[in-house]
Amino acid sequence: MAQAAPANIKWWSGGKSPFNVEYGKLMMWYFLMSDAFTFGAFLISYGTVRFSSNSWPDPNHVFNSFPFAGHAHLPLVFVSLMTFILIVSSVTMVLAVHEGHHGNKKGVIKWLFWTIIGGLAFLGCQAWEWNHLHHQGAWWGHNPFPNADGTVASTNFSNFFFTITGFHGFHVFSGVVINLIALLMTSAGVFERRGHYLMIEKVGLYWHFVDLVWVFVFLFFYLV
Repeated sequence: MAQAAPANIKWWSGGKSPFNVEYGKLMMWYFLMSDAFTFGAFLISYGTVRFSSNSWPDPNHVFNSFPFAGHAHLPLVFVSLMTFILIVSSVTMVLAVHEGHHGNKKGVIKWLFWTIIGGLAFLGCQAWEWNHLHHQGAWWGHNPFPNADGTVASTNFSNFFFTITGFHGFHVFSGVVINLIALLMTSAGVFERRGHYLMIEKVGLYWHFVDLVWVFVFLFFYLV
């Protein structure tokens, strides 16, 4: 007959949740769920306003510029590049987590470094896009782009665009900072002394979430 666990042994004593998930990872999942609701509220609000309007600016005419390309008309090429950069950074994050599972310090350092580079490249692209649109007269409360049917557009387009992409950009910036901290801790041998690289996995969850959210932002603003 199996013996009952001693009364003084608590289910939280090993750092595990009742679902057999490490507590830090469980809390990260809770945070990401709450953050998903925030992004969801933004995108639902945008979609409601977008599809209740008779017309809306055409993304192919708004997002048609490329750095150093002069007046070339390249619809959605630049934002496609931004999306590709972020997806590649998600792949390098997967590789960093994989190396962490195998206790390979050098591998974790290498792939975290490239993930940070990808994040910085994305932020640089977003900064260029914002600056370019601002020089065209777009900003909160200002929308120089006409609707697709030629009518005058409201400022809803620019207000939603800068708010939602700015909110996402802040998350990317936060992710870069967190990855940098994880990189420094890895270089200092912190996780080697702990005997595991679980922190890298939790950082990876956040980074993948940021990448996934961008897919929805890209779909809503640039393709619809």
